[in-house]
Amino acid sequence: MKKYFKKFSSYAMGSLALAAVVACGGNQPTSVNPGAQSTKTGMAYNEDGYFEVSDYSGQPDAPGMVFIEGGRAVLGSFEEDIMHSRDNVKRTVTIASFYMDETEVANIHWLEYLDYIKKDSTDAFYRSALPDTTVWVKDLAFNDQYVDHYLRYPGFRFYPVVGVSWRQANDYSKWRTDMVNLSLAEEADMDVFDEGGRIRLESGAVLPSFRLPTEAEWEYAAQAQIGTQWLDENQTHQRLYPWDGHATRNPYGKRMGNFLANFKRGRGDYAGIAGKLNDGAMVTGWIYEYPPNDYGLYNMAGNVNEWVQDLYRPLSFQDFEDLNPIRRDDTRDKSDNYNEERSLLAQNVRVYKGGSWRDVAYWLSPGTRRYLEEDSATSHIGFRCAMIRAGSNY
Repeated sequence: MKKYFKKFSSYAMGSLALAAVVACGGNQPTSVNPGAQSTKTGMAYNEDGYFEVSDYSGQPDAPGMVFIEGGRAVLGSFEEDIMHSRDNVKRTVTIASFYMDETEVANIHWLEYLDYIKKDSTDAFYRSALPDTTVWVKDLAFNDQYVDHYLRYPGFRFYPVVGVSWRQANDYSKWRTDMVNLSLAEEADMDVFDEGGRIRLESGAVLPSFRLPTEAEWEYAAQAQIGTQWLDENQTHQRLYPWDGHATRNPYGKRMGNFLANFKRGRGDYAGIAGKLNDGAMVTGWIYEYPPNDYGLYNMAGNVNEWVQDLYRPLSFQDFEDLNPIRRDDTRDKSDNYNEERSLLAQNVRVYKGGSWRDVAYWLSPGTRRYLEEDSATSHIGFRCAMIRAGSNY
């Protein structure tokens, strides 16, 4: 301890000088430029035996993700409630900035995952990660080509993975976190793990966890209201879909009249008439097929529905935080809000959103929501990952 007190005296004058500079309007310390010593103790940083402050230039870029600037938004369904569910009534919330995958996770990404875990995981875990390809099987439909080929045939590489449950999507997110951070640590040539084998966040070289987006984040990102801003905090309009207008066709330019999403136009019509298919896909489509929304996100309507974190409750809109809302697994619901004989109160049912290749346009609106058991899988539900923006107040 004597060593530190001796060292402190040599820095005392330096601290006083720093305080004088700050008082005169000089450069204050920041996370990127913390200075050579503490502004509270005067103790040095990064000298032998002293507090280590790693270099930091901001949150590293996450592969395949785009930045979603947060803010105030009105969430909820702007469509007529034709299902009479009243489970997403409009309310105002604020969402902190975050990151989201620009596309759905595709077959090639899932095959990469399977390849790695087959090498370094148990056979049981590998088997648990296999998508259920039988989701394409229908008693009265000939979908054999999708059962046998959709996941592994090269032509489907960049089509969204389906047949994965909510639990499988979460496992993938954890694996992706480990793989990306190991790569970042190697690139930075540093050991980012503590004695317990956990990643040291203080290193500044690694990313926060990949995860499923919350329902509020997903809906906010799909709306992309950033494209409707006018002057100071004014919005010219609210969007019914992830694009402008009340229709599903492009109203502008050379692509005028083209559909803006992959969905089912009507009974028996999945793609239109040969020679001029209306959306170009009988089932799922290329993950970059349609124009992105104003955040740069592709297929936030149609193609496949997408899992989100939240547990499903019909009355989530009544009982919520207005800053970064989420319905967590262990949230206790007020019993007087529900008729237990008629309300869904299961602890294993998750929300999915967005509409898909087999859904009509009603489900393309970001405010609509449905649910499914977390261990179930279908041919029309996929997912994308999200990530917090760390070290930021917006």
